[in-house]
Amino acid sequence: ALRDSVGNLEPGSGLYPDYAAPIVRSGVDGVRELVAARWGMPTPPAYLEGRRVDKGVTNIRNVGSPHWRRWLGAQHRCLVPFNAFSEPGRDDGNYAPVWFALDETRPLACFAGIWTEWTSTRKLAEGEVTIDVFGFLTCPPNAEVAAIHPKAMPAILTTEAERETWLSADWGVAKLLQRPLPDGALVRLK
Repeated sequence: ALRDSVGNLEPGSGLYPDYAAPIVRSGVDGVRELVAARWGMPTPPAYLEGRRVDKGVTNIRNVGSPHWRRWLGAQHRCLVPFNAFSEPGRDDGNYAPVWFALDETRPLACFAGIWTEWTSTRKLAEGEVTIDVFGFLTCPPNAEVAAIHPKAMPAILTTEAERETWLSADWGVAKLLQRPLPDGALVRLK
């Protein structure tokens, strides 16, 4: 069952940090729900010293950090649906985002994400807000992504079993999904 709290989404050219995006999570009553949350988890306090705003952390790699551990339980895990993603890189000598998908038809897949409700100042003009925020896990890149961005790629879930494991399994099992897709599992879009 899925409860839709988002409604019809307008087509868009992309999602950007600190903007709302759809995520799937387990609601407080255990029913899966589609909700909108802002992209960017709370920044570790050490990186906020002297700053008046917390723009958030979009990608989470070091899940062993005490800062992230509180959100690794199933109640804070989410799916971030996508059909293509980009990595910053150099394409033919020019800086440009390089796009990837599971294949040219851009089938739906999900990033392994975490979410929480958080109170902070994201923008000075907005002031303090209490909002749902999310980020997704990253891992070492596979061959396709490494050619453009050698540091990391999103942890991608491609099967219903992987999505179910991510949303409901104990962390000891779910953490195994923070891994790159096999080489050859992605195509670079033109």
